[in-house]
This record gives sequence, C-alpha cells and structure tokens, in this order.
Amino acid sequence: MYKLGLIGYPLSHSMSKVIQEAALKSLGLEGSYELLETEQEDLISRIKYLKSNGFQGFNVTIPLKVPITLFLSEVDNVANVAGSANTIKILNDSTLVGYNTDVYGFVEAMEENFRKEIANSNAAVLGNGGAARAIGVGLSILKAKKIDFFARNIINASEMAEVLRRNFPNVEMRCHQIESLKDLSEYKILVNTTPIGMKSKAAGISPIDEDIVKTMNKDGVIYDIVYNPLKTELIKLAQKHGIKTIQGLDMLIYQGAKAFEIWTGKKPDILKMKIAALEAMLD
Repeated sequence: MYKLGLIGYPLSHSMSKVIQEAALKSLGLEGSYELLETEQEDLISRIKYLKSNGFQGFNVTIPLKVPITLFLSEVDNVANVAGSANTIKILNDSTLVGYNTDVYGFVEAMEENFRKEIANSNAAVLGNGGAARAIGVGLSILKAKKIDFFARNIINASEMAEVLRRNFPNVEMRCHQIESLKDLSEYKILVNTTPIGMKSKAAGISPIDEDIVKTMNKDGVIYDIVYNPLKTELIKLAQKHGIKTIQGLDMLIYQGAKAFEIWTGKKPDILKMKIAALEAMLD
C-alpha cells in the first residue's frame, strides 16, 4: 500500500493527485496520493506529519522546492546542482532523500530536434524560484550559450545564477528585472516558470505583454510550465502570433512518471496518466 502526497501552496489547481493515482491504477498497485497544502512556515510540522503517518514519498511545489533542501540527508546530482528538489523519498529510517525530476520533465517534453537547436543559442527564463533553477539546469545540459533570467527579486535571481554558473561555467548567465524585458528576438526559447496564468492564481493574465510576445522569432518556442489551464494566456498570445509553443502538461506528466519510478521502482503508463489529467481538466 503506497502512501504518497504533494506539499506546497496553493494546491487547488494541482493535477498531481489525478496523474499519480492513474499511475498506481495502471500497474494495479494499491495506494493513495494526498494534496497537503503547506505554507513555508508550516514546513517543519508537515515533514513530521509525513514521517509519522507512513508516507513513502511526496512531491514538493511552490514555494517549498528550495526550503525543503534544508531537511534532506541526501540529494541526487540534479537536485544538488539546481539547489532545489521536487521529489522526496522517505527511507525506512525516516531520513529524506531529494531528487529533482523537473529537469527530466522539462527536457522530455521537447521534441528531440528542438533540443538540439537549443545548443549554442540564447534562452530567456521568467522567474527565480525552484522551477527556474531546474529549467536553468535543463537549458545548460542542452548546451545553451546564454541564459537570461528575468525576475522581480533580482537578489534571489543573482544567487540562483551564481550557483548555476559554478556548475556550468561555459554558459553565460545574466539576471535582469522582469520589467526590462522588451524584445525576445535574440532568444531561441522563452520559458515561464512563474505561477502567473495559473488557475486560481492570476488566471487569464500573461507574465509579459502581447507586444513583447510577438517579438519572438517564428523559429523560436515559448514554453509555459503552468499546465492548468491547458492553454495559459501566454500560450494563447504566442499561438495568436504564429509562435511555436510547449504547454506545461507534458512536463508535469514526465516529471511525475519519474517521481513515481523513484518511489515504487516501477515505470507507470504515461499515456494513461495524461488521459486522466486531460479528463479531469476538461470535466
């Protein structure tokens, strides 16, 4: 009997319960996946709850992907480089091991040809949280030449970029106030890692104005990791101007499947996970 969950805040938009319970069902495994809303000041008490109530593992989302690292006995290489973790395994002795499956999900959601095109190109990332760190790692692994981070908190963004620079010295990384972003023409890819556009949190709003969106090269891609709604305002604006897009649901499914494998040692049916999510979102 598997007991799994998700911590973070807010969680009303989350499809993680749907996809993980579909993963369990696809393999005929008994178990449950709970959504446990947790604000930053409640993280310690939530960890105690998870340890004492028989959970084998849990996912971590906004705003806890970086703070959770303070409580981990061990991390995988990707989580170590990113300085953030989104998947935690609870061992038999109650110690916590952290993984970052966001990087895997981010890369897997791209077509293979486009992954190759990122090499030696410029990328822009909106945000400076745990997801932005993971995307920075993913773009660096794909050998982007330069990554510009656009954020509201420039101090946090600079600290994040410094960690990434130490691990990827061949990639140029710069930080800017998000208000300074006016033109996307130099970028092969723009990735939104902020929650702006998410259902129940600034839904129907794009993190950047339409005038900026339409400056993106037609051979570039706008990638929004927000997955609920399926088509965020940013995705709609990009498609309106004929710009290729990648929606967040595939990243969610791939990172979720990798997390499931970490917890159970088994590969779930990815298609069944995606169908379950689509049915729930279109219900």
